[in-house]
Amino acid sequence: MKVYERHLAREIYGDTLLVLAAFLGLFAFFDLIHELESVGRGGYEIHHALGFVALTLPGRAYEILPIAVLIGTLYALTLLARHSEITVLRASGLATGELLLTLAKIGSVFVVMTFLIGEFVAPQTERMAQQLQLTAKSKLVGQEFRSGLWVKDGHSFINVREVLPDASLRGVRVYAFDEDYRLRSISEAERGSYVPSGHWQLNNVAHTYFELDKATVAREDQLEWRSALNPDILSVLLVVPERMSLLNLYQYIRHLSDNQQKTQRYEIALWKKLVYPLATLVMMALALPFAYAHDRMAVVSVKVFIGVMLGIFFHMLNGMFSHLGVINSWIPLVSAVTPSVMFLLAAASLLWWVERR
Repeated sequence: MKVYERHLAREIYGDTLLVLAAFLGLFAFFDLIHELESVGRGGYEIHHALGFVALTLPGRAYEILPIAVLIGTLYALTLLARHSEITVLRASGLATGELLLTLAKIGSVFVVMTFLIGEFVAPQTERMAQQLQLTAKSKLVGQEFRSGLWVKDGHSFINVREVLPDASLRGVRVYAFDEDYRLRSISEAERGSYVPSGHWQLNNVAHTYFELDKATVAREDQLEWRSALNPDILSVLLVVPERMSLLNLYQYIRHLSDNQQKTQRYEIALWKKLVYPLATLVMMALALPFAYAHDRMAVVSVKVFIGVMLGIFFHMLNGMFSHLGVINSWIPLVSAVTPSVMFLLAAASLLWWVERR
């Protein structure tokens, strides 16, 4: 790495990490205030609230890292331009393309960091945070409707009244249909626990079989029940798609496809997970024109404010296109890529305008 590349990297890394730390501190403060409202309910105490906020920070970092990169890069390049260092580099023969390539090399660290946090750290800590909060409050992991959680598995519909924090089930009903979608049986179990060998152990099971003109009832103390439903799928159902790992998203999309259910929202989330780390490079490219325009916009605070506004706008666009993609059944890849492409085109247009002038 050349001397000027090391100098740029040092400035950008330092300023970006500083901005990221400031944002995380701000979000942690507001999250803690929100959690204080729940302190005292059940067994939820202040140390639980602090632990919950700390465990949600990796998810926050994943969401705001591109914004922090934009502001940090913009601030670093603006200061370098203010001290005429960018001008010296350009006068020494450094072309815009070479400078963009340098920023891409520096930004590759942020790409890897964003991917690793979003794929391996944030999903795990998010699950731990929910588990901590729910266990302390003695609440259930999830209830999609008043009647509980509903899942389709082949020709059966599964209703679980309660999913406990240890992923065990309470109040399980399995409605089995035949090929012509006629109800053939209803199986009810008091409790269910997952066995690592790949099946559920149901306790106090009652089967109701429906025939042409009668119904019969059979009971069992214990039953081995094999189903596509497993603790991983249950945890997926109870976490927003944007906070899930690529592996969990892929597995759940296959599960939905096998059961002829809509996968649009989860496919968009899958593509966003793949595209989002690259947004850090787009943000660095967007910051460069502001450094070139130092003689026309010399106030650093103004540029930082513009960076904050652009970052917020990018975050809003990301969420908006995800919802629009689901509503209008757009191609998932298009919904995920469009915000980044729009900002990349904006960066190219600004660079062209600045260089032309």
